[in-house]
Amino acid sequence: MQLHTYLNYGGNCAEAFRFYEQHLGGKILMMMTHGQGPNGGNTPPEGKDAILYARMSIGGTDLMGSDVPPERFQPMRSAYLSLTVDSPEEAERIYALLSDGGQIFMPMGETFFATRFGMLRDKFGTSWMILHERPRP
Repeated sequence: MQLHTYLNYGGNCAEAFRFYEQHLGGKILMMMTHGQGPNGGNTPPEGKDAILYARMSIGGTDLMGSDVPPERFQPMRSAYLSLTVDSPEEAERIYALLSDGGQIFMPMGETFFATRFGMLRDKFGTSWMILHERPRP
């Protein structure tokens, strides 16, 4: 059994996945538009470039996504992608990158469980927790 995360975007799934691939070290495994799908010939022109299905490998797991009509899209609310990194500097770098144009919920700082921890929603609507854990005794 495997558990993966599937995200919906409001028309910017391809942009988000390419951003994560470029800046977070992910690798896009598949990206198909509605126009390329099995019923692509029946897709209205304004929906042909919307992502039907995308999959990427990132942080030791697969992340999947697609576009939904922009009027139905809502940013993530009560769920976060939690990204644990190897150094405080990497936590700071990724936090700054993802918070640019996004919304900060908790500024990057030190906590009882992490040398660096912060929470945000990126410009694509994805909520993140970025942390560098404290060394375990």
